[in-house]
Amino acid sequence: MLPVDRLKEKIASKKAVIGVAGLGYVGLPLAVEFARNGFETIGVDVTLERVAQLNDGRNYIQDVSDEYVKEVVSKGTFRAESDFKSAGSMDVLFVCVPTPVTEHKDPDTSYIKSVADSFAKYLKKGHLVILKSTTYPDTTEGLVQPILEAAALEKDLVIGRDYFLAFSPERIDPGNTQFTTANTPVVVGGVTSACTEVASQAIQHICAHVHQVSSPKVAEMEKLLENTFRSVNIALVNELARLCDRIGGISMWEVVEAAATKPFGFMPFFPGPGLGGHCIPIDPYYLSWLARKYDFETNFITLSARINEEMPFYVVQAVVRAIAEQAVPLKQSRILVLGVAFKKNVDDTRHSPAEKVMALVGDLGVGEIAFHDPYVEEFSFHLGNKLTSIKGIELNADSISNYDVCILLTDHDNYPYDVIASGAKIVIDTRNAMKRVGSNLQNVTLLGGGRF
Repeated sequence: MLPVDRLKEKIASKKAVIGVAGLGYVGLPLAVEFARNGFETIGVDVTLERVAQLNDGRNYIQDVSDEYVKEVVSKGTFRAESDFKSAGSMDVLFVCVPTPVTEHKDPDTSYIKSVADSFAKYLKKGHLVILKSTTYPDTTEGLVQPILEAAALEKDLVIGRDYFLAFSPERIDPGNTQFTTANTPVVVGGVTSACTEVASQAIQHICAHVHQVSSPKVAEMEKLLENTFRSVNIALVNELARLCDRIGGISMWEVVEAAATKPFGFMPFFPGPGLGGHCIPIDPYYLSWLARKYDFETNFITLSARINEEMPFYVVQAVVRAIAEQAVPLKQSRILVLGVAFKKNVDDTRHSPAEKVMALVGDLGVGEIAFHDPYVEEFSFHLGNKLTSIKGIELNADSISNYDVCILLTDHDNYPYDVIASGAKIVIDTRNAMKRVGSNLQNVTLLGGGRF
């Protein structure tokens, strides 16, 4: 029996062992889903604390059910390890490691390379590797494939015949309960047609809708398009929000809501204090970096990223104005940030705009910076050159009134907006969240509302 047929048979009978490298927001939901579907699943993560927690049946990802983690650990279908000692027993490896950018905005694929180097030592007939980490086109074939081929050469293994490699981008949306790992359609592109076929078969066990494309490069570019599409459109409304503030008397929020009544040709995007999460702030730079290699400038995309990165500075300008309206010196002012997660109703603080806003406010030399977030107990940001960690305060009418300016950065649904409106001296609302209380609130300054 050919390796591809043997692997297909093992996948179909759920005898294939699934490996997942990286047990974060992408990897852990994926691993738990396979384990719940009856596959022996081994998660690999270099963070020893994570490994210990999971093997004890304790969850740390908000989008994964605590009960599901307990269930798969108790049934023995899932275990976590801190290295690749069990790589030889795996049949399928999903690579779900971080892909950040360097300080110069260039892609950092070191985590992908590290996993590929580690796994290549155990490469054997029938192995399938599926890269899911968001990255630039040609990472699968230009970075991972040569590492695997170097190991395969010593064992006389041929890609597409003896072992298999594909790219299938993650589509995780933290806090989204409607679309999850199990029901969000995915894209798959293999190095060969056999790679695409067997990768699709594996993924179809946890996701019914798999769209096959002709190559990993197409799948890699498709993912960048998804996120750059959002970045560009958010930049458009952010720039128009600043124009509305400059003109005065126009709410960009009302403008977008009015435009959204058109049933075709328009999709609503809203302004905010900046972009957060792993993908949208990062992916435009992956594209611009790739374009430079081909003597091409992605002017439109790069400009959009720059507009979005300027929004925290714009918010802090509003803070300065708000302090100036009061009889308190800047150096004695007290600032409260409401919400440090990058989006509402989640505990995910990756690349949160709060990091930059709080750092910039700190650079002003204000007397105190505090925060509250119902999902985040402690938050870190740079104060000067030093990384500072602070714990969230208790939020009530008395505590709110102690601060000169409240900056509402994340519009969590469970915030007591009426208490905030009645207790705060000045609220800088970057999410149009205070509309829950009413309109024309005298102590509220709305981003894109013509009052900055």
